[in-house]
Amino acid sequence: MSDEIATATPAAENPPDRAARCAGVLLLLTALFTVAMVYTRVTADADQAPLLKSLQAVAEHPMMYIVSGIARAISGLTMLVAGWLLLHTWIIRGRWATPIVPYLFVLSGSFTVASGAFAILIASQLVPEAISAGGLTAATEATALNLSYNLRWITGKLGFSAAGVALAVAARYQWRVGGTLRGIAPVSATLGVAMQFIWLSAATGIHPVVGTAFLLWLITIGTLLASGRVERQYSAAYRRE
Repeated sequence: MSDEIATATPAAENPPDRAARCAGVLLLLTALFTVAMVYTRVTADADQAPLLKSLQAVAEHPMMYIVSGIARAISGLTMLVAGWLLLHTWIIRGRWATPIVPYLFVLSGSFTVASGAFAILIASQLVPEAISAGGLTAATEATALNLSYNLRWITGKLGFSAAGVALAVAARYQWRVGGTLRGIAPVSATLGVAMQFIWLSAATGIHPVVGTAFLLWLITIGTLLASGRVERQYSAAYRRE
């Protein structure tokens, strides 16, 4: 047995890992709230250029944008807690998989919570203040509203990008375990790389496809964790060693 996994403890020798199963449920909730976030954001029609048009859309649909921000923040929180719980599973503690993945989930969740908070601030306070001070104009772009909007944008992308790196790193360990996880590993690696295209405006056309694929990944891995199948597959791999 390699040094990397020498301290692993098979699931067969322990009761069901509650941390892993709770993490799975939280990943499923992450997917659910992400869907709610996307739906309300699209309904608010706030993803426009230039900035002024986007802010005008927020002014016209403030509640939808606030709900989108709340859903984004909750999805980030569930991702963050899921990552923290994964750090306490026997799989991670036994060094069967790298703690880098759950740490990246925690980082991703933290950025996403921040992005949601900025969205709520923009729609609930900054846009109304700008309107009451004389309306939304091109000059608005030089205010704190512009800064908050940019911070919402960059923290959202950082959260998505960090999750993508987590998928790419996880792929190696999924492949090594075998079974269903080996079949998922190439998807994790490919999707993790594709998620980095969030930074390229030229790749805007594929963002919905990549986002949908990530949702399906969350649902799949969340289900496998919540049902205990991940534990069983790692335990089988331990016995093979």
